[in-house]
Amino acid sequence: MYDRILLPTDGSEGVDRAIDHAVDAAERYDATLHVLYVVDTDVINAYSGDEFVDGAEGAEETLEERGREALDAVAAHARDAGVDVVTDLVFGVPHEEILGYVDDEDIDLTVIGSKTRSGDYRRMLGSVTERVSRRSTAPVSIVKTTVAE
Repeated sequence: MYDRILLPTDGSEGVDRAIDHAVDAAERYDATLHVLYVVDTDVINAYSGDEFVDGAEGAEETLEERGREALDAVAAHARDAGVDVVTDLVFGVPHEEILGYVDDEDIDLTVIGSKTRSGDYRRMLGSVTERVSRRSTAPVSIVKTTVAE
């Protein structure tokens, strides 16, 4: 039923349950698990750079390092389960990059984590998960996790 499953990750608390669901689905359907980390360019562009750090400690490098660590952790978990895995790190606006990846890689199912937060929080910042689920051309499975604010 599914040949290519996408797991977008930001490496944060709350993604663990989505990782387990995505790996389980890939194992069950003998699918390739695609794991995507998007370095949010809006965060990079908002970084003033005024702190006293060298270039290797800036926002872009920090987010890219965090992304590679998150990808490596998920890939190891998937391989331990015998699942074929492809990882990719891209720069851009998270929901746009995820939706583009779904179309470009002909993804059959996206498994995405969602942190359950208050309505005020969601209204202020929006939700990548919500945007992806509304606009995706492929099915989206949302794995919810409640986190403290």
